Amino acid sequence: MKKEPDWLARWTRLVDMQRHWRQRRPPQDAWAGAAEEYRLRVKRKWQHPDSSRRIVSSWLGPGVSILDIGSGSGSWAALFAGTGADVTAVEPSQAMRQVLLRTLAEEGASRVRVVSSPWPQARVPRHDVVFCSHAMYSSSDFRAFVEAMERTAIRRCALLIRVPVHGGPMWEAAGLVLGHPHDSPNFIVAYNALLQMGIVANVRVEDAGPRGAWTHATLDDALLDVKGRLCLEPGPSPYDADLMAVLRRHLVLVDGRWQWPPTVRSALLWWEVGKHRS
Repeated sequence: MKKEPDWLARWTRLVDMQRHWRQRRPPQDAWAGAAEEYRLRVKRKWQHPDSSRRIVSSWLGPGVSILDIGSGSGSWAALFAGTGADVTAVEPSQAMRQVLLRTLAEEGASRVRVVSSPWPQARVPRHDVVFCSHAMYSSSDFRAFVEAMERTAIRRCALLIRVPVHGGPMWEAAGLVLGHPHDSPNFIVAYNALLQMGIVANVRVEDAGPRGAWTHATLDDALLDVKGRLCLEPGPSPYDADLMAVLRRHLVLVDGRWQWPPTVRSALLWWEVGKHRS
């Protein structure tokens, strides 16, 4: 019988791999110069309804408290505040906090408490709901991240996390280089890591299909990007020919740039504290 992967260890390896890739071009604050563009991307995405906002908002109201881990541009915190809930936003990036505070001011969410510490080091009181949207990818210790969420949550924990496109170019590329299809921490790894911890989470994949697409000026640029994401050195490697074949199968030339297929989809995972245990 084939041995089940250690999903917690796989999460750690994937986070470390992504960190190594980012350190090739390290700004002191990863969001410096990019926080405003992120806010605009979220604003465009939120022009369309999605199930994640609907579900999480249904848990909230006056007298309910929610902790927003990695609050980013503040869109979620402002949404939560609009329900009348008591909101705490944890955001360690100074560049992102500036955007967050502007978003809260524009939305009239003046009562949101903002904490500048990273998670899980942040010292905060217990909240009814503890929520994290796409801010877990830099935490190599997934168990510690989730256990801190559970210690802080009175009722419920929730993670909003990206879903990889099955059979997409990065799925294929990771399979060639890593021996499994996961190029970065994602929903599949997280869900199985939660099961490994004894947590059986509810799942709702967002109603909207995959959106967004990377582009590159040349296929050689795309190859360098893929190799960097998979922690291969930029020089020649034994994988180059097979990786280029993957890119030629999947990328399409549009207006002079090589465009990837849509890659962005999210799933909401949530569970009641002390329940949904296997």
